[in-house]
Amino acid sequence: MTNADRWLLPDGIAEILPAQAEDIEQLRRDLLNLYHRWGYDLVIPPVLEFTDSLLTGLGQDLDLLTFKVTDQLSGRSMGIRADITPQTARMDAHSFKREGVNRLCYAGHVVHTRPKSPLATRTPIQAGVELYGEPGLSADIEVVSLLLESLQTAGVTALNIDLGHVGIYRALARATGLNESQELALFALLQQKAVSDIDQWVATEIAQPGMAQLIRQLPTLCGGIEVLSEARSLFSRFVPDALQAIDELNQLAEVIGQRYPAANLYFDISELRGYHYHTGVVFAAFAPGFGDAIANGGRYDHIGEVFGRARPATGFAVDLGALNALGDTVGQLEPAILAPEPTTAEAWAAIQSLRQQGERVVCGLSEASLVREELNCDRELVLEDGQYQVKPLSQ
Repeated sequence: MTNADRWLLPDGIAEILPAQAEDIEQLRRDLLNLYHRWGYDLVIPPVLEFTDSLLTGLGQDLDLLTFKVTDQLSGRSMGIRADITPQTARMDAHSFKREGVNRLCYAGHVVHTRPKSPLATRTPIQAGVELYGEPGLSADIEVVSLLLESLQTAGVTALNIDLGHVGIYRALARATGLNESQELALFALLQQKAVSDIDQWVATEIAQPGMAQLIRQLPTLCGGIEVLSEARSLFSRFVPDALQAIDELNQLAEVIGQRYPAANLYFDISELRGYHYHTGVVFAAFAPGFGDAIANGGRYDHIGEVFGRARPATGFAVDLGALNALGDTVGQLEPAILAPEPTTAEAWAAIQSLRQQGERVVCGLSEASLVREELNCDRELVLEDGQYQVKPLSQ
C-alpha cells in the first residue's frame, strides 16, 4: 500500500471539512428546532441493529442498500441503517408508544452500499419527521407544509414540490386485473417514462381498449394543477376507484397553495416513488442544478403491522448536504478573536468571559501569525492600561 492509498476514501464516501461542517451542523440545529416548535419529539436511533427489524416493511430496495454484518455476540445478522424511517416505526410500536398522534423527528447519517445516483454520496446526512396515528389527509398536509418550512429555513428559494399518489396506480392495477408480474413490469416502464415501450407492452398485455388508452396516457399526465382535472375525467370513465386519491391530491394542493403561494406544485399521476411501501400521497422536493430529489416523503400506513401495532404514518427525510449547498450560507469559518496565550489568571478570565458571551476566541500559542489567517481571526484581545480589550486585528 502506498502513502497515497492510505488517505484515499472509497467511491461515494466523502469527508466534511470545517467550514462546510459548521454550516451543516447549524442547519441541523435549525431544522430540529423547527420540528420542536411544531411539536415533534427528537429521537436518536442506533446506527446499526438486527436486520429483522431494520429491513422490515420497506421492501427489497432498502435491503439492497444496506450493509450487513454479523453480530459477534449473538451470531445474528445486523445492518447499518440505510434509512431511519423503519427505526422510528419500531419506536412508535414498542419503545415510545402513544395512543394518539405521535410526532417524531431525527437527524443523522445513513449508509448506502451503492450511491442512489452516479454523483450521490453513500453517507448522506438525513433530517426528517414521522407522524404516526393520524389516517386523515390533515397529516399529509402537515408534513408537506413542514417540508416547505424546512426548505425555507435552509434558505432555499425555489420551492419545487412533486406530488403523486400511489393509490391511483393500485386502483388501475386492480381494475385492469394485472397479475403481480404485469404490475411490476408496468411499474418499471412508468418510472422510466418509456412511452414507446409502454405502447408495445399495452398492445400485448391489455385487451380492454379503454384501459389500454388510459395506460398509454399515464406518462403524459404530469404538470400543473390542471392535470388533476384531466386525470379525473379519464379515470372516472375507467377506474372510478382512483377518484378518491385524485381528490386527495386536489385538496392537498388547495391548502398548500394557500399557505405557500410561492411553492411550485408539480403533479405526476404516474409517479410511483416508494411504491412498494407507500400507501397514499407521495412527494419530493427538487432544486435547479440537482438531478436527484433533495427530500422525499409520503404515506406508509402498513409498516407498523410487522411490529404488532399497525398505525397510519406519514413523513419525510431531507438531505442536509444538498440543502446546505442550496442555501445562502457562505461556507466560511465564523470570525474569531485572536488572544495571547493565557499565562495569567486575568488573561484566562478575560478569554472565558468572551466565550461565555458567545464569541469564538482562539489562543495564538506559539504560532499566532498562522492562526490569524487559517482560523479567520479579525480581532484581537490586547492588554492596555491594565485592562483586556478587543480591538481590530493589527497588521
